[in-house]
Amino acid sequence: MNTPNWIRTLRGGLLAFALLPTLAFGAPKKLLVVTVTTGFRHSSISTAEKVLTKLAEETHEFTVDFVQQPPNEPRPPQEPKLPKDPSAEDQQKFQSAQAAYATAQKEYTTKRAAWDAEVKSALSKLDAAGLKKYDGVIFANTTGDLPLPDNNAFMAWLKSGKAFIGMHSASDTFHGFRPYIEMIGSEFKTHGAQATVECLNQDPQHPACKHLASSWTVHDEIYIMQSFERPRVHGLLSLDKHPNQKTPGDYPIAWCRNYGKGHVFYTSLGHREDVWENPVYQKHILGGIRWALGLQKKKVTHAP
Repeated sequence: MNTPNWIRTLRGGLLAFALLPTLAFGAPKKLLVVTVTTGFRHSSISTAEKVLTKLAEETHEFTVDFVQQPPNEPRPPQEPKLPKDPSAEDQQKFQSAQAAYATAQKEYTTKRAAWDAEVKSALSKLDAAGLKKYDGVIFANTTGDLPLPDNNAFMAWLKSGKAFIGMHSASDTFHGFRPYIEMIGSEFKTHGAQATVECLNQDPQHPACKHLASSWTVHDEIYIMQSFERPRVHGLLSLDKHPNQKTPGDYPIAWCRNYGKGHVFYTSLGHREDVWENPVYQKHILGGIRWALGLQKKKVTHAP
């Protein structure tokens, strides 16, 4: 039976509508999201993964693949302690506890080595061949020295024209690898109690900030940074007073910068689950993602 013309026309119209995001932006960009930690692990990571997936699905401008933490990370056994002025019975119990601890420690060492191998295998997506599939990476609350296949090759890949997007503890990652710290523009030093702060909008024209008024009040864990040189970044959000002590000063919150031919966006916000769930924060990071991927243009200048 022949299909009526009006049905063929309707089908064509629906297909064209479905393809509008692709037609407007070209093929969706591909992002690799890393949420592996070898240091402190934030409880908000699972929320971050859901939010980033939602943003990708809603905008159709990019897709996300994940490098996630392997399950069942082994925990070291508790070392026994001998009480002060121990009795003979205490001494005997301590010796038994020490023997049990030695056995548990041996088991932990074996399990830890196997788990570390799983982490390394998961991060193999960031080898030279794997990175060729992607337009950028997101480090969402990563911590510690991640066992990438090749740190220097990763930095060269970013410099070649790729996007790096970092949230919160992405600046608490690779403290011992200076090229990474120089790329991101600063590193975590410390933080006080979670606080309600007024973030000042330094660039209302930037995609990460254009939805904000002149300031944005948010409650989160606020990082105090080190190795930060304002001339080397393009500021987006900052505080003009210490988040806890309220003494005057310059406290950066979010910024972006060029890195070779690539683009870097970083926001120190994102410790709390409710921050990730906040539509204002989601627009903030979505704007940063779009800018870093070149989907929305905004020229930035800074010292090299």
